[in-house]
Amino acid sequence: MNTPAESIVNGSAAMLKQLPSLDRFLKLTDCSILTEQFGVSLVTEQARGLFSALRASLLAGAPIDLKSFNEAGWAAQLRAQCETVCAPRMRSVINLTGTVIHTNLGRAVLSESAMAFVDAMMRGPNNLEYDLSIGSRGDRDSIVEELICRITGAEAATVVNNNAAAVLLSIAALAGGKESIVSRGELVEIGGAFRMPDVMSSAGSKLVEVGTTNRTHLRDYAQAINANTGIIMKVHTSNYVVQGFTQSVSEADLAPLARERGVPLVSDLGSGALVDLSQWGLPKEPLPQEALKDGCDVVTFSGDKLLGGPQAGIIVGRKDLIETIRRFPMKRALRLSKLPFAALEATLRLYLHPETLLQELPTLRWLTRPVADIETIAAGLLEPLQSAVGARYRVEMAQLKSQIGSGSLPVEVIPSAGLKIKPVEVKKRGTALEALSEALRGLPVPIIARIADDALWMDLRCLERVDELTRQLPALQERLA
Repeated sequence: MNTPAESIVNGSAAMLKQLPSLDRFLKLTDCSILTEQFGVSLVTEQARGLFSALRASLLAGAPIDLKSFNEAGWAAQLRAQCETVCAPRMRSVINLTGTVIHTNLGRAVLSESAMAFVDAMMRGPNNLEYDLSIGSRGDRDSIVEELICRITGAEAATVVNNNAAAVLLSIAALAGGKESIVSRGELVEIGGAFRMPDVMSSAGSKLVEVGTTNRTHLRDYAQAINANTGIIMKVHTSNYVVQGFTQSVSEADLAPLARERGVPLVSDLGSGALVDLSQWGLPKEPLPQEALKDGCDVVTFSGDKLLGGPQAGIIVGRKDLIETIRRFPMKRALRLSKLPFAALEATLRLYLHPETLLQELPTLRWLTRPVADIETIAAGLLEPLQSAVGARYRVEMAQLKSQIGSGSLPVEVIPSAGLKIKPVEVKKRGTALEALSEALRGLPVPIIARIADDALWMDLRCLERVDELTRQLPALQERLA
């Protein structure tokens, strides 16, 4: 009489004999459909892995569901594996976090005109480095340089792949092997542990700190300048604020000293606003136009924050210094590719017609959206969302405060509105909120909200296509069931 263990082994052996050969399995109708959809190589690879795992499970005596131990079941599993492998990793999401320019969610959203232009330029060859006027090789910077100079008033401009690269390149080209003077109060760290002292070191420049964390005076800079000074650096502390007993030196006050000593004054503005946001009731951010008028020789800023374009680092300033930066060997490693160049050009062209910026630029449109409009959307979503989440949760209207995001104006908030969802039962409230958040993220178009103060908050400032949310509510109800 067989022992239980022997019975399992014998049963496994019998099941192993039922496995068809790989070739026969791939000739099944269901598998033929898969090869047409996903290609022979991928389907064969996944089928081989499926059979290998199945054999290993049988030999190990793992329990097998006999109902699924058939060719139709294996084909369905094979389809699921192929779909998982081919599923896109980058996906559109609905940003209900309350942070408009969200670093983790792609920062600025491109305008429709920029998207159309990118699509047109990527569909065939373009003149990325070809001068159509003379019929020979050109400089890719020329695509956007005139636009940037027209908008900012700079003598010259060049672009790289982000503002961190712009700062790194500017320091390396102008102060490599020399000293860079920076106030201690401006030695910032931005996302990903990217620290200004580390940038200086990577660029081959010796950091010279002046002043203290909260107070730096003009005399501190004057005393630090010597024959080996490469640049004086100003850094806009966009991601934090020091309050109380403070003192700093503005670009306008520092520029005369820099000119007198013959040292370039470089300013990193970070967020890159090209228009005065205060005209729409938003907090004011420094503009490159203003920094240049104040006497800065080189100014760097981002393309994918307040500017509303693609990821890019823009460097503007004196023509001779920009040429030095442009010719520096590191520039080639940091340059933009054709795709962001097209998006940047199309975005910059919008600034030639500032009257239409609110309508054209999604980031600016969302930042200036009237609270009353957001409240109307919230009121319309209240009952459908309550029906979808069911009796376990209670949905309420909420007055909220949005953030600009990506290091811009960290202590400033914008009045907003949205929905607050709280679990009805106090016990296991955290578990219920995590389940709701997970269900929202698992939708075909994931919805990203935030959990705080024992509730899930949906800030609707960035929600324009309301139907994109409402048509997913049945799926949300099913996931929560």
